[in-house]
Amino acid sequence: MEYLIILGKTLLFYILLILILRLMGKREVGELSVFDIVVFFLITELISLAIQTDENIFKAIAPIALILILQVITSILVLKNNKIRELIEGKPSILIKEGIILEEELKKQRYNLDDLLSQIREQGIDDVSSIKFAILEVNGRLSIIRKLESKSIYPFPLIEDGVINFDNLKNINKDKTWLDEAIKKQGFENYKDIFIFLYEVDKPLIISKKLNDKK
Repeated sequence: MEYLIILGKTLLFYILLILILRLMGKREVGELSVFDIVVFFLITELISLAIQTDENIFKAIAPIALILILQVITSILVLKNNKIRELIEGKPSILIKEGIILEEELKKQRYNLDDLLSQIREQGIDDVSSIKFAILEVNGRLSIIRKLESKSIYPFPLIEDGVINFDNLKNINKDKTWLDEAIKKQGFENYKDIFIFLYEVDKPLIISKKLNDKK
């Protein structure tokens, strides 16, 4: 009887874990944020304890449900608010710009130079000067944009989901006045109508409208 109870709990929590992962969204393991990983390990640990103990099963499900609710709420806040996203998940960092390794950024991110060069070689690149941008993503992966393949002046959006990113604007030595003029040239009066705004070479301003924009 004891073994049947354990098997029943295992089956129940197996189904529950699949549902939780589905609710967390379709992402590869390598694309999980630090927050997602913490949530995942907390839930698996609670499930492990629930299977091994004789506690009421609803007592085990309650904290799991609470963590799941918190995760869903946090995901919505992260989706809607860039500041909260940066606070919880961090933000990408440029480690190489125009073929130059940014030593200060390496130190800030506590990123080893040997690891950086190793990851560059793994992507088939042996010449750092051929790299336009090497970006340390929030999931810890290194994204590399070659000079010959890139049309981007800056790899991050100046406007995202109707919100101006003033840090990115400052990094390209532009201000809001310039941005306002650039938006008007594209036929927009309000930056809140813009889903994403990128800065490129041959098409200086690339804009995607929000889906609810009736323009």
